[in-house]
Amino acid sequence: MHNQLDPSYSQWTALRAMTRAGFRAIFANPIAIVFSIIFPIVFVLIFSAFGSGRTTAYKIAVLPGSDTTNAFYLALQKNPSVQLVTFSDSAQLEKELIKGRLTGTLRLTTTPSVDSTDLGSIRVQFFSTTASGPTIAPFLDLLDYIRLRQQVASLPAGSVSIDRPVIREVRKYLPIDFVLPGQLGFSILFSTLFGIAFTFFGLREQGVLKRFFATPVHRINILVGIGVSRISFQLLSVLVLLLFGHWVLDFTLQQGWISVIQIVSFTILMLLLLMGVGLIFSSIAKTDATIPLLINLFALPQMLLSGTFFSVEVFPLWLQRVCEIMPLKQFNDAIRKISFEGLGWLDCGKEFGILLIWMVLVYGVLSRLLRWE
Repeated sequence: MHNQLDPSYSQWTALRAMTRAGFRAIFANPIAIVFSIIFPIVFVLIFSAFGSGRTTAYKIAVLPGSDTTNAFYLALQKNPSVQLVTFSDSAQLEKELIKGRLTGTLRLTTTPSVDSTDLGSIRVQFFSTTASGPTIAPFLDLLDYIRLRQQVASLPAGSVSIDRPVIREVRKYLPIDFVLPGQLGFSILFSTLFGIAFTFFGLREQGVLKRFFATPVHRINILVGIGVSRISFQLLSVLVLLLFGHWVLDFTLQQGWISVIQIVSFTILMLLLLMGVGLIFSSIAKTDATIPLLINLFALPQMLLSGTFFSVEVFPLWLQRVCEIMPLKQFNDAIRKISFEGLGWLDCGKEFGILLIWMVLVYGVLSRLLRWE
């Protein structure tokens, strides 16, 4: 039989009490707040910045010594489809050309006329590589259009001449050459953080570490043992991904096995850094449910702002500067330099330096927060 309900009992009051208790339970859980409110806001801010850093169709480097005062250059500068840039470092310019990040380079020279009524002859030279193939022909059409428009508007006929373009053959910068280093970083980021944090947290909560203290085993050996197993597994996965990418997807390893060895050595540095971060999270977490929240707070900005899936050049300049402090971006950049450009450790000084600063900070914090019991 059903219990008789007291007609004097307010069901509305009960409903309000249950609703209020439900709200308290939700807001008492920080994971719900972060994943429901904070993360969506972060995603909206990041993805809404797409394209605001680079809206032009053609990125052109103006070579030193070019005449930037003539009417043809000024018309090119005003065109919204063209972004004119200069490089003080010729080596950096060459890297951008090889990767296809530049449509090409321009040299503009003006030969003064003896006739004061003539504006002189402007010679336009265009240089590029096969890496920029899809954008070369449309840009040359744009140059010709600007030339014709300038002639009709103000310049005497024949005052602007465009030389035959000089296109160098280079190894094509394939999408896999960008994607694979990002996937290596993505893989070791999450698997190392989750693996180290949950392993150390479980050993501590189950009392395994306390039982170790009753033996002659030094504490450092416990950490080294956990770290060596995790690092060895991750290095194996990195090797498999590298070799699969090279043999199956034509991923570039410019120096062959030398590039592989350098990538592996740089990966060890990144793994040591991530191991320290994982140990910090396992030490400050009160329950195992808190660990994923802490890891995502650290890892998701890395994933979005480190050139893992797309170039950070899609972001505005201020956000690109923020990206530069991300350790995962330094790792991704170093792997791309080593694999495609054939550079070595000495050429990755900036990336190594920033990762080293992170290492010092992380292990400095870890020395104060590490909990064994």
